[in-house]
Parts: sequence; C-alpha cells; structure tokens
Amino acid sequence: MTTITDTAAPVVPKHGYTKDGTPVYARTHHFVRTDTVAQRINAAVGLKITILVGTMWCAYLFAVIAFVSLPSTIKQHSATVIVLWLSSEFIQLVLLPIIIVGQNIQSRAADARATKTFEDVEDARRKIEHAISLLDVNTEGGLHDAVAIITAAINAKAAPGGAAT
Repeated sequence: MTTITDTAAPVVPKHGYTKDGTPVYARTHHFVRTDTVAQRINAAVGLKITILVGTMWCAYLFAVIAFVSLPSTIKQHSATVIVLWLSSEFIQLVLLPIIIVGQNIQSRAADARATKTFEDVEDARRKIEHAISLLDVNTEGGLHDAVAIITAAINAKAAPGGAAT
C-alpha cells in the first residue's frame, strides 16, 4: 500500500508569482490543497471521478443506461412522464460528461493562449531591458543625460524666441 507523505520537495512555480503572491504553476494539480490527509483524499477522489466522468465513453454509457428505462416510460402513455424521463434521466446523465469534455478542451486552449501570452510578454520585457541597456551603454552620460538633452531641446522650442528648425 502506498502512502502519501509531505516529504517531497516543494514544487517551484514555473511562471513565478502573481502580484498578490499566488504561485503560477504549469499544472492544475499543483493548485490542489494537500495540507491534511482529508484534503489529499478528497482531491484524489474528486480528480479520479472527474477524469472518469469527463469522457465521451461515459456519455455513451449514460445514454445506454437512460435508454434502458425508456420502454417502461413509454408504456405509461403519459407526456409528463416522458418529459420527466427526458429531462432527469437522459439530458442530465448524458450532458454532464459531454460538458466536462468540452470544458477540458476549452481549458487546454485557454492554457495554450495564456502560455503564449506569458511568453510574448517575457520576450517583450527582455527586448525592452536590452534596449534600455544599449541606451545606457552607448549614450554619452547614460540614459539620464539623453532624457535631459531631449527635454532641454523641447523646452527651447517651446520658449518664446526659441530656435526654429
């Protein structure tokens, strides 16, 4: 029997931290609370059930189960009973796994977009840092002096009798 222990090394967030200090991991299971045995068990059971129910095979199984009761429902010759069967036994049973499958697909697409956005922002940040370092190294007196010269030139043009270009 395998036991879960807290002796494993802590996982380092792949994407750093948000402004409020929340770690940003690459995988969802790193966000699951595992401080107590109950939290670990609940997380494991919930994840297993979600994985099992969130498949199209489960949707097909639920459809078969719902259709098994359809003949006895039809024999009652009541529109109300048929509507109840349709809403409670068929739609609820079959749509649940289908919705989970769709949400999983949407989640993967959103994760890919978020990862791409993060990579683009990090790339832009590196390029800006590089541009600033080039200005600081290649401009006489550094970036501060360059800004002062530009500001002085703007102020000279704005002043009455300023130099015209």
